[in-house]
Amino acid sequence: MKRGQILGIAIAAVCGFGAFLGVRSIVTKQPRVVTKEVAQNTTQVLVAKTDIGLGHLVSPENFRWQEWPQSAINTNHIQRSARPNAPADFTGAIARAPMQPGDPIYQRNLVKSGEGGVLASILTPGMRAASVRIKEETGAGKLILPNDHVDVIVTSRKRGRGGGEEHVSETLFRNVRVLAIGQLIQAADGKKLAEGNTATLELTPRQTEEMAAADAKGEISLVLRSIADFKGGDEETQRDLNQIKILRYGAKSRVIGVVD
Repeated sequence: MKRGQILGIAIAAVCGFGAFLGVRSIVTKQPRVVTKEVAQNTTQVLVAKTDIGLGHLVSPENFRWQEWPQSAINTNHIQRSARPNAPADFTGAIARAPMQPGDPIYQRNLVKSGEGGVLASILTPGMRAASVRIKEETGAGKLILPNDHVDVIVTSRKRGRGGGEEHVSETLFRNVRVLAIGQLIQAADGKKLAEGNTATLELTPRQTEEMAAADAKGEISLVLRSIADFKGGDEETQRDLNQIKILRYGAKSRVIGVVD
């Protein structure tokens, strides 16, 4: 092979190798990623540091300050810039709602001394708390817990046609909320039974009068309702809607329907 041919082949090989390296660098070159940190405006808000149960007497150890996005702040949040002494100010307050660690603390969820008790604070506006005596056999075997919903039934004695006495039951109210059993206003985790011989119910003013009269003339029983009924909220008494008036021995009486 002539010297010129060898030199040409060598030059071609060098050029080819150089072209290969150039193409490879283009193919394998990764785009440069630029990371830009955007500063977010935050403020410190008061949150729960520990579990706080309903009726719990709180102290500063139950709270902490936490960074919170300024864009997510609303008027209910307690900001450190506005109330730096809030943890100490709430000392001795009573929780009117359960809170978990990290939950924001709202003023409406804590009741200070002189602002009413816990039971008054958890009542729906316009409603009343009324207690009635119960026994195991009239209280669903002690399986009724606070915040359950029940029907209220009264059983009384009336004179029958033959002159003897007979027992008559009627439903007073449907789907009313249980506020407390005994002095228990919140069931502990895993608790299945509530001890106590009284049940405190959330009733309208008229219902409290009717229950007081019914308690005086007969025995009150509570019938536990399904949790599926809770979503509709407490029903007003259905007596005017479900009742059928009849005449018996010349006197008006009332039969309550059993269909909701």
